[in-house]
Amino acid sequence: MAKKKKKQKVRAEFRKNRQVRTRQRGLEQQFEEHRFEDDDSSREERVSGKGELTRKRTVVGEAIETEEGTIEVLPEVDESICLAGRVLSVRGLISDVRADDGKIYACATRRLLKTLSTDQRHVVAAGDRVLFRPEGEEGIIERVEPRRGVLSRTSRGRQHIIVTNVDQILIVASAAEPDLKPHLIDRYLLTAEKAGIEPLICINKCDLVDLATLQPVIGVFAQMGYEVLPVSAETGLNADRLRARLANRESVLAGQSGVGKSSLLNVIDPGFELKTSHVSRNTDKGRHTTTTATLLPLSMGGYVVDTPGIRQFQLWDVVPEEVAGYFRDVRPLVSHCRFPDCTHTHETDCAVRDAVGDGRIDLRRYESYCHLFASDAP
Repeated sequence: MAKKKKKQKVRAEFRKNRQVRTRQRGLEQQFEEHRFEDDDSSREERVSGKGELTRKRTVVGEAIETEEGTIEVLPEVDESICLAGRVLSVRGLISDVRADDGKIYACATRRLLKTLSTDQRHVVAAGDRVLFRPEGEEGIIERVEPRRGVLSRTSRGRQHIIVTNVDQILIVASAAEPDLKPHLIDRYLLTAEKAGIEPLICINKCDLVDLATLQPVIGVFAQMGYEVLPVSAETGLNADRLRARLANRESVLAGQSGVGKSSLLNVIDPGFELKTSHVSRNTDKGRHTTTTATLLPLSMGGYVVDTPGIRQFQLWDVVPEEVAGYFRDVRPLVSHCRFPDCTHTHETDCAVRDAVGDGRIDLRRYESYCHLFASDAP
């Protein structure tokens, strides 16, 4: 969890072009009036980092160190006029915030939060704990509290935070329609390892295949200590076990479109009545029925976040040298390689490559590692 520092004046960087520069009168008009006789610009104007055009401002609040080692600013707010709440969903410029008393407010975000310089695509995400100033049925989000358990990906070179403050991720895949994609599961597992979120792999639509055909894949993940749960939203297979895993916890369901995330939630808690749709027969891909991440309170206690289907999950803030450390089957062998900077892709006397040849590391998992090392981690 982020470490708080004492309240202080913080020199914070703001986004570029956060303030529109006032347009001055044209040179032609000045010349007609004064013939530049009163031009003192050479003595008055300065090229410096100060003044209203600078991208830095002094903000009163708290400087915190995040889990990634970066420094963020928590602006000071008047807590006597604010309420604490949890962001249920973000719809464009409006966030639905549930206060501690259960009332839901449609909140905008204060300008200061939106103009602070950040790598994040959006400053508010589903799951955020916030302080907001209520105004009738609406409100203004004044501050976003420090986060933990953040699930995010790279989107257009920026950090797209999908959900925050969760302690468990249910990686939902499908046995068929669409086909199982173990490489996508690997990406989610790596992100879960990095964020410190406990993963649970759920393979849905098991009623469409023979369970024996899934045993090789299930066995590989189980050997590494990951729990794999075959389920079926159609028949209710293992619905009780899944319900028990979600009770009194804060979880997120993630996976590609069409794997049945919303259908599973409807089985677990029929009160949700979430919209569902069938997989396209032409492309064998799911339709984006869920359009935004939504925090849903469970009747048995806890929260669960239903997320939109993602067809491409590109890692955020992971360099190639870190990939091996997030692979449970590769990590123990890294120190046994001949070269300390071994990439485990082509070097001789590589303990990882030897383990692949001996069958101690699954070939598909190794191919997934190589792909992540070469292309997804810039």
